[in-house]
Amino acid sequence: MTAAPHLYVDADACPVKAEAVKVAERHGLPVVFVTNAWFAAPRAPRVRVQVVNGSFDAADDWIVEHLQPHDVVVTADIPLAARSLKCGAHVLGPSGKPFTADNIGNALATRELMADLRAYGVGGGSPPFGPKDRSRFLEALERVVREAKKGLEAAAKPAR
Repeated sequence: MTAAPHLYVDADACPVKAEAVKVAERHGLPVVFVTNAWFAAPRAPRVRVQVVNGSFDAADDWIVEHLQPHDVVVTADIPLAARSLKCGAHVLGPSGKPFTADNIGNALATRELMADLRAYGVGGGSPPFGPKDRSRFLEALERVVREAKKGLEAAAKPAR
């Protein structure tokens, strides 16, 4: 039997903590909520909270340092998503949108454009997060976890 991929959640301001635990528990995955400040995480046997101190990107750095290929990362942080993809992780935003090698470049460019627009006072915040968003995230995380498990199993098989 192969080890299960880990699920790392960039927990600061993450709206889908309970949903992440629900899917991880169904698949027997360990979950690590990485945060800059302690919070009461959803309780489950394989769940832990990792509080990191230091710079603004300390949580991101901690996640990247611990990633293995086929782990799963949940984050809205596009630079963290890019770094995680480089480590071979599967990455999903809280909206249920996967970050992939094919779309991360556009996501980074859009992020820069939006930052420039906000600097000029143009643009607004994110729309409210609702039940449909949670449902979309649950479906997407289920799909990503299955892909991660298949990838880990394939990597563990000896080459012929």
